[in-house]
Amino acid sequence: MVSLGREIGRVLIEEYGPDEFIKRIADPVWFQSLGTVLAFDWNASGLTTILTAALKEAFRGRERESGVFICGGKGKTSRKTPDEIKDWGETLSLPSSNVDNLVYNSRMSAKVDSCLVQDGFQIYHHSFFFSKNGSWAVVQQGMNTSNQTARRYHWFSEDIKDLVCEPHSGIISQIKTPTLNLTATESEETRGLSTELVRGGFSGLMKDIQILRKYTSDTSQMIALRSGEKEACFLNLEDREFFWHPLLLEDFSKSRYLERILAKTCEAKPENYERLLSMEGVGPKTIRALTLVSEVIYGAKASYEDPARYSFAHGGKDGTPYPVDRKTYDLTIEFLRLIDKAKIPQSEKRAISSRLKPILQPL
Repeated sequence: MVSLGREIGRVLIEEYGPDEFIKRIADPVWFQSLGTVLAFDWNASGLTTILTAALKEAFRGRERESGVFICGGKGKTSRKTPDEIKDWGETLSLPSSNVDNLVYNSRMSAKVDSCLVQDGFQIYHHSFFFSKNGSWAVVQQGMNTSNQTARRYHWFSEDIKDLVCEPHSGIISQIKTPTLNLTATESEETRGLSTELVRGGFSGLMKDIQILRKYTSDTSQMIALRSGEKEACFLNLEDREFFWHPLLLEDFSKSRYLERILAKTCEAKPENYERLLSMEGVGPKTIRALTLVSEVIYGAKASYEDPARYSFAHGGKDGTPYPVDRKTYDLTIEFLRLIDKAKIPQSEKRAISSRLKPILQPL
């Protein structure tokens, strides 16, 4: 896998340049197809961790020549990503502002997929790819321990206009699941109101939290409340299929750590939602609390639509979550014919073609 990955990467970069390689890595379909070419099962979650590790090893010692740099990996290795980026920045004499920006984007992509896409998948793998020209991509994966399924998240710098709103180039999953998706455009009001709540001060926010502490055990009923001068109203959450979400299982009565984090964020008065999310200590529970206040008390509805766009099974050959995008797959297959230019034995090229057949058959 390492030697073949090295050859495919070499040919691709020679033909199209390092930025195109970064762009391809950020494409869930191409990434999955590349894993299949390198002899990994198309429907195995281990493809992500093995493929990124193989590519990292394939480029080792050839980073300057290729113009592509790969940081991070699985488990403890993922936590070394910022240090690896900084090391490359020093080696390449990159401006400190550029390095800081790369580190920030790496950290924020992990935080967004942990805090703003609350889908039941715990992130355990994070790889950060960047080129000498500044293009970057993120490939990270989460595991749902209750059903032992995996989900992979892809990011590409050129496609991102806002780190907290629709930032993904694709999310590939084995299943669709109920999700609190605060990256959705439909969640814009929730993001804005959450920021306003924090900027409004700790005292006012805690009054709302106290309301939740008192009434979350009976949220299926319509309860009109009055908090100071403002009218607050619990919506009929059960009828709106909100009852399943962990938001309603929070024990706000024992959330003293949450209070400290909220006090810290209120004091900082972040200018926007991205800055709020980026603050140290702000995690999934803080985001859930602000979301619950925004929706239950002020009526700002967040999105609960699963953002996954592809399945591990050939991008949805069974129509789930979406039908196969034939044009995308045709382009991917055509692109992978670069293998013919790789400096590998003809027998290995024939073996690669046979491994591609399971992808081609459904089409």
